[in-house]
Amino acid sequence: MQPQADPFIVPLCLDKIQILFEDEHILVINKPSGLLSLSGKHPLNIDSVHYRLVNIYPNCTLIHRLDFGTSGIMILAMNKEVNALLCKQFSDRRVSKRYTALLHGTLKADSGIVDIGIAKDRDNFPLMKLCEYTGKPAQSQFKVLKRFTQLPQDNFYLDDSRAGERGVTKVEYEPITGRTHQLRLHSQYIGHPILGCDLYASDEAYFMSSRLMLHASQLSFEHPISNKAMTIKCNSPF
Repeated sequence: MQPQADPFIVPLCLDKIQILFEDEHILVINKPSGLLSLSGKHPLNIDSVHYRLVNIYPNCTLIHRLDFGTSGIMILAMNKEVNALLCKQFSDRRVSKRYTALLHGTLKADSGIVDIGIAKDRDNFPLMKLCEYTGKPAQSQFKVLKRFTQLPQDNFYLDDSRAGERGVTKVEYEPITGRTHQLRLHSQYIGHPILGCDLYASDEAYFMSSRLMLHASQLSFEHPISNKAMTIKCNSPF
């Protein structure tokens, strides 16, 4: 038998969950970077969005997840009926999401759509891969918000030994589909990986930030009971 790899133990997250909207049916939060959406299998990875909130709202359930390093907006249901109604909105693609990201390098195009399929990377589980032929369709619309040169004194810089002037592009992403790691992979595909991405970025792009520079900044949906159109916004911390 081959020895099992040491389990990944998530670093302690001291940041609090911020409540953005709450009523008897739904809960909308701002998840901090470095917090799991759902508790892991290892007992030391129990801390998560669900673990914290179920102690306050015993019947709450997750509708969707954000990656461990991604911060921003998540919506939870307060009961099973609402869970089913919200899940249907997500599956019918009636929920609109927007993300803010910092990309490595200077992106020349002001806007565009990245359109390339995503499939499981069976040789490198749990990673995903881009595949035009076997991947599930995936599209991400982007718009450049700002282009600037990162200097060593910038507060999101991790390793000063790697310092120097580097181009950075701040973009707004609107994923048309919702594949696993979609924005990370699509950023890599256009040659500008997300800063701090430990899965798909170059070493330089990874070490330029102490966290994944991806934030869920806007979520638009219909209230599952009143059917009122709702848009929740949460400004990016970077």
